[in-house]
Amino acid sequence: MPSYNGGARLAATVREALACWTPVWVVLDGSDDGSAAPLEAMLAEQPGLRLLRLPVNRGKGAAVLAGLQAAAAEGFTHALVMDADGQHPAASIAPFIAASRAAPEAMILGVPQFAADAPRLRVRGRRVSNWWVRLETGRAGIEDSLFGFRVYPIAALRAVMEAGRWMRRFDFDAEAVVRLSWRGVPAVNLPAPVRYLRPEEGGVSHFRYRRDNLLLSWMHLRLMLGWLWKMLSR
Repeated sequence: MPSYNGGARLAATVREALACWTPVWVVLDGSDDGSAAPLEAMLAEQPGLRLLRLPVNRGKGAAVLAGLQAAAAEGFTHALVMDADGQHPAASIAPFIAASRAAPEAMILGVPQFAADAPRLRVRGRRVSNWWVRLETGRAGIEDSLFGFRVYPIAALRAVMEAGRWMRRFDFDAEAVVRLSWRGVPAVNLPAPVRYLRPEEGGVSHFRYRRDNLLLSWMHLRLMLGWLWKMLSR
């Protein structure tokens, strides 16, 4: 669970995850808002909780990679990644891990089931990213490119991330599924509910519409050039 300045909601999200699964590892990505303090207090009573701290904010993908590297060093082969902002359903952790155990060679991808509170701009924007990913992967069966609730084979994901310098920030989710697909990792899609918490409910979002959409546009340009090179090299 990567987290950057997750606010008061972070502790609640971690408790929900621990109630459904253990262990739970939180990668604190240079957080300086005090959100780590409740987690530190939980360590004594929650042996399944572990905190990994990055000294400066490096981005979601970099935080995930740090967690994958630490998990691999301890012998784990797969990791479920979920956001720290309360959007993702802790109750789906066990079913997703069961699906991964049934198909360990696959990436288990959440397909968001939007409720009425979903921001319309975000829903429409992901349709564009999904269209590009279907093109870049030759329609390899990836139903959603941006939903971050997923189970990854650690070795395969580390290989594609450590081979380049991208996939370190908001571009992580979409580029990960494309490059894993190119590597031959099949996709298993499972529906999962998603909720958008209001600020008064503790919701925290670091999404910046212009900045992050420019990052996604640059990512899709790189991926399209890579896909064309793969086609021409056959």
